[in-house]
Amino acid sequence: MKRKEIQELKTKPVAELLKMVKEGRERLRTMKFDLAAGKVKNVDNLRGLKRDIARALTFVRQSEQKKQ
Repeated sequence: MKRKEIQELKTKPVAELLKMVKEGRERLRTMKFDLAAGKVKNVDNLRGLKRDIARALTFVRQSEQKKQ
C-alpha cells in the first residue's frame, strides 16, 4: 500500500474497515487453497494481503482506544 492509501484507511469508518477485513480474510482463505492446489504462482500476494488485513485491524483498534 502506498502512503495515500494508508491515509485513506485512517479516515474510513470502523464498519467499513471491518467489512474490508472480512473480505480480505475470505480472499486469503481461497488463495491458500489455490496455493495448495498449485494455482497460485506469486506467493508475494499472500504476504501483501495479510499486511493489508493487519493494517485495517490496527486502525480499528486505534479508533476503539480513542473512544475510551
